[in-house]
Amino acid sequence: MNRAPSGPWADLGVARSTAARLRFATIVVGIVAFYVICLHFADVDLGKLWSGLPRLAKWVGRSFPPNFSELDIFLRRAAETLAMATIGTTVGVALAAPLCVLAARNTVASSWLYTPTRWLLNCLRGVDSFVFALIFVAAVGLGPFAGVLGVGLHSAGSLAKLWSEAIEAVEPGPSEAALMSGASRLKVILYALFPDVVPTLTSIALYVFEFNVRSATVLGIVGAGGIGQELKNSVDLLLFDRVLAIIVVILVMVTAIDQMSAWCRRRLL
Repeated sequence: MNRAPSGPWADLGVARSTAARLRFATIVVGIVAFYVICLHFADVDLGKLWSGLPRLAKWVGRSFPPNFSELDIFLRRAAETLAMATIGTTVGVALAAPLCVLAARNTVASSWLYTPTRWLLNCLRGVDSFVFALIFVAAVGLGPFAGVLGVGLHSAGSLAKLWSEAIEAVEPGPSEAALMSGASRLKVILYALFPDVVPTLTSIALYVFEFNVRSATVLGIVGAGGIGQELKNSVDLLLFDRVLAIIVVILVMVTAIDQMSAWCRRRLL
């Protein structure tokens, strides 16, 4: 028959249980306090939302039926958006290809290369393509080219980070065998490492392309061209039937790209 521990062992068990409960309570209080602070700084006010719902409902009512009389303009702007995402992603791939090798521990031996490259990737990922586009509008002027540069730089950081993690997750056996056979590090990367990860890297690139198509739809707000510019103009002029038509075009384009990309990823993996 089992007997409950007594003496110092029982006291130790009680102390541990009390410490665990205190630690749990401290964590809960900390999380609640964190959210209270976030709600304060985010200026969350459900009263404002409730009072604004009638105005929002009136605008939604004014958006029907959608006005497709300028569909040719919407489609041209959508083509600009798709072009920005495509070329920007391609620029990102070109920049990420060497960076991901320098940012993976199993492909670069020196921390003098690894650590600064990781810092660079954090900087590129930390600045959104929207902010990059805003900066490049000041440098190269209004138009889709600023959007391409913004998408390209942000994509380079995201792709290189994800690619380097995929490279680090590869089984080391083939690479170690190639090194032991006398192959140079470059040959090991090209012929032993990359063939195993190319499908994964391509899948990641397609996912980033999907994201870039969605993010490129709003770059026109900062003057980077694309369908986002038409959307901003329509909202500024309170042309809500035109806004709805643009949103429909965006949804059709994004859905088509997502479906195509998902099909490609299924074939790769």
